[in-house]
Amino acid sequence: MDTVTVAPARPEDHDRWRELFGGYAAFYDVTLSDEEFDRAWRWIHDPARTPRCLLARTGDGRVVGLAHFRVEESPLQGERGFLDDIYVDPAHRGGGAVDALLGEIRRVGAAEGWPHVRWRTAEDNYRARSAYDRHATRTPFLTYAMATAD
Repeated sequence: MDTVTVAPARPEDHDRWRELFGGYAAFYDVTLSDEEFDRAWRWIHDPARTPRCLLARTGDGRVVGLAHFRVEESPLQGERGFLDDIYVDPAHRGGGAVDALLGEIRRVGAAEGWPHVRWRTAEDNYRARSAYDRHATRTPFLTYAMATAD
């Protein structure tokens, strides 16, 4: 297994990040416009915004995975982490990238005093869930989405 390292996204990572984020969106049948890609990339690099991006790299420097996460404020629990997106290039799954990404998010959360990091996944995303089960405890909470327009 190749050594995987994790670090924040850099400006020169844009094109590969876009490929990976596009793969993530396609997995969930979401089509992103150029403006939506640009907005996400801007937010990641704007210190006034909360989204952050970590990239997983193989030993030769190839970017093979991404994770978008942020601090989330809870009146009940204070600040905690939330993982919005995590994706590993299908050709590199099983190589340790997801473990490295989640490990780094755990490290960041501990350093920032978050009691935990939460995320959602599709119920039928069995491969990802098996990885998540190594790092976290499944909660009993369900997710709802309420449209804000008719």
